[in-house]
Amino acid sequence: MHAAEQQVLPAYDHRRGSGPTLVFLHYWGGSARTWTLVADRLADHDVLTMDFRGWGRSRGLPGPYTLSQLAADTLSVLDDAGARDYVLVGHSMGGKVAQLVAGTRPAGLRGLILVGSGPARAGAQITTGYREQLSHAYDSEESTAAARDNILTAGALSDELKAQIVTDSRSSADAARTEWPLRGIAQDISERTQLVDVPTLVIAGENDHVEPLEVLQQNLIPYLPGAQLLVIPSTGHLIPLEAPTELANAISDFSPAT
Repeated sequence: MHAAEQQVLPAYDHRRGSGPTLVFLHYWGGSARTWTLVADRLADHDVLTMDFRGWGRSRGLPGPYTLSQLAADTLSVLDDAGARDYVLVGHSMGGKVAQLVAGTRPAGLRGLILVGSGPARAGAQITTGYREQLSHAYDSEESTAAARDNILTAGALSDELKAQIVTDSRSSADAARTEWPLRGIAQDISERTQLVDVPTLVIAGENDHVEPLEVLQQNLIPYLPGAQLLVIPSTGHLIPLEAPTELANAISDFSPAT
């Protein structure tokens, strides 16, 4: 391949360790560092985190920013990193991307962990009006902080984490910021999700108002036969930031078949 034809990959970090690589995929508004508190509690594990195309360090990459492109990017990053034995851990939008990747049944995929994940089929609350309103949630620092405090979280966060959420949510290409609410969130991927053939753990926040437990029970779990369900108490949608210890423990306890 000529240099001019080489694919520019999203930014990623690969920390070497033991066991299958834990591949962390972030939410709409997040970045690789969304997973720092969780990864720090999994110190011995091999960990890969990435900034999706259009977000964080990858915000300068050109579109499209569709779910299918993010899934293709994930597979390219895995190949570049030499990850041959791995578990996908996807949060919210990242969970929907993880379903698309897992549904291709890639060699090396051992398990799937979906954290407050976008479901295979959108819930009834995802109306056109809701999607249009959501597309403006990160328009300003003030609107982002309001979304953080009133919708995304259910418990207290440090000032540092609060600032991180605002910075990450605002650090994106404009087209990437609107792709998920206007299109990706409503995309029906149930046919692909049903093809997942590895052990799967679905993790829900008890007080998640973005992807409530009942939506996951109705619109995700039925497409993942045999999936385990874990509910983390007193937690909202930003589980990696609100309950990193509980989430890290759940990931560590997850034992996909070898």
